[in-house]
Amino acid sequence: MWKQTPKTRLAAIQAAPILFDKAASTEKACGLIEEAGKEGVDYAVFGETWLPGYPFWIEAGVQDDTWRASADYIDNAIVIGGPETDALCKAAAKAGTDVVIGIAEKDAHTQGTVYATALTIGREGEILNRHRKLKPTHAERIIWGDGDGAGLHTVDRDYGKISALNCWEHQMMLPGYALIAQGTQFHAALWPGWEKTPRPEEYCWARQLLLSRAFASQAAAYVVCSAGLRLKEHIPDHYKSFGEWEHVGHSCIIDPRGEVIADPIEGEGMVIADADMDVLRSAKAACDIAGHYSRPDVFDLRVDDIPVDGHVMFESDEALEANLLSDDDWEEIFEEAKKT
Repeated sequence: MWKQTPKTRLAAIQAAPILFDKAASTEKACGLIEEAGKEGVDYAVFGETWLPGYPFWIEAGVQDDTWRASADYIDNAIVIGGPETDALCKAAAKAGTDVVIGIAEKDAHTQGTVYATALTIGREGEILNRHRKLKPTHAERIIWGDGDGAGLHTVDRDYGKISALNCWEHQMMLPGYALIAQGTQFHAALWPGWEKTPRPEEYCWARQLLLSRAFASQAAAYVVCSAGLRLKEHIPDHYKSFGEWEHVGHSCIIDPRGEVIADPIEGEGMVIADADMDVLRSAKAACDIAGHYSRPDVFDLRVDDIPVDGHVMFESDEALEANLLSDDDWEEIFEEAKKT
């Protein structure tokens, strides 16, 4: 008989933020984290850029008010280490719950670029990882900048390895493989909550269920597919005209075989499921795509995980001259490189 292992409780938090109000949204998020803690949740996941909300107005095309909405959005974007992330860390510690929450992260230097960031916070009350979406999808490029590979890592917890990706990063394949190769076991898939029936002539939509199930099956990992919620009633009056589509949620939880084990709910609430490590290990024994199902003799993936920082360093002419390398210096560097 198999030895019974402790269960890990997973939750997708499906709720609407207070759009264009980071203080109120942070307060609501902290309350939801507290609720997750009371439910005994180990790993709670919010949707893509839940704080302070997904930039829904980009779906309607560029209009005069697009710039007003974008300015409001940047004003309410989050700087990591600010009061909003401090409050989230305290809430996670109080609840005793690991949290992944999508934030619109403001570039602290330029104050003009926003990233779709999956922020991982530990139950100790500390930020464990920050992953910026590598490539905004389609109209998202109006408001979000390209991320980097610095956060493309799993995080070790006492119940297993956790990871996170935003939306169509699951379509890109290579970011997912990078996490699978690190042994992810519990994965947060963050989505805006736009699961719809496509028209025959349409080629770009979320596909959150399809891609989340595919990731779970390929990774042999549990996936918390957490989707945002944004109905027309949630939009401030002066931006109502932008509400072309509603984000209705459809969060769910998927097991390592790719099967849905906690069905979507309507409206606000939590989708909860208990994960079984025996199921996870059995799935990985069947197919470990970065292990016994890999061909390292054929394929090689390299990830640049150096953070990209666009701020400028100014130096005097004397300092620049002092830093210049001579031809002999370069020759020495090249010779050392050949040896290694």
